[in-house]
Amino acid sequence: MPYWERLSETAFRATHLTSGAWNIQEQHIAPAMGLLAHLVERDRDHRRPDVALLPARLSYDILGTLPVDTCETEVRVLRPGRTVELVEATLSHDGRAALVLRAWLLATRDTTALAGHSLAPIPRPQDLTPWVPGEDWPGDFIGSVEIRRDLAEPGRGCFWARTNTPLLGGEPVSALARLAGLFDIANGMTVRLDPREVLFPNLDLCARFTREPAGEWFGFDNSVMVDRDGVGMTTCILHDAHGPLGALGQTTTVRPR
Repeated sequence: MPYWERLSETAFRATHLTSGAWNIQEQHIAPAMGLLAHLVERDRDHRRPDVALLPARLSYDILGTLPVDTCETEVRVLRPGRTVELVEATLSHDGRAALVLRAWLLATRDTTALAGHSLAPIPRPQDLTPWVPGEDWPGDFIGSVEIRRDLAEPGRGCFWARTNTPLLGGEPVSALARLAGLFDIANGMTVRLDPREVLFPNLDLCARFTREPAGEWFGFDNSVMVDRDGVGMTTCILHDAHGPLGALGQTTTVRPR
């Protein structure tokens, strides 16, 4: 069973595998993020089949919760261009927008001679200990994800994640869309706070890429910060088997139960 089933060109049904983690009657927003990333890429490939456009930034705003139910989607180009485009995708339920993605698409070119970075590598997934996140987080979505983790201290560590569950039934999706479908677990894999005592849902998520991801395992070099005014953030460097490929950030609202 996949996370999503297509009903029409714009309608999709969430399966029970999307449930959790703050409330098992609601969707975990991660698969929805993957679905919108896929729809942006699908729209791009339909409109611009002969141009290589990398989704260099995926910026999501979470406007509300979603039941495990049928949702409607819309994709529109906000800023067309020959080498730079801004595309917006929206996921709605019962006429109410719940998740909005704005994606900058950049034309790629060969800059091999200029490439370089100073980011540290992280241990390979085969060198890390398996961890069962379902011990701390309820819901079928978290239960469907395989995690290998190295927790240095509360709020700081790295982990690798993969899932064998298809994002969308009967439809191939890219590695980027599969990774987008795991983005939102970053907030819960190296926590500083016990989710049984404190709520810390995120309001947004912004991911930036310098290249396309590849493979099954995706790595997160993660740091969590909570300050004194009820606001926190999660930041991480994203990895695949070839090394760093981007960065991710989430804004959290921190609320003791």
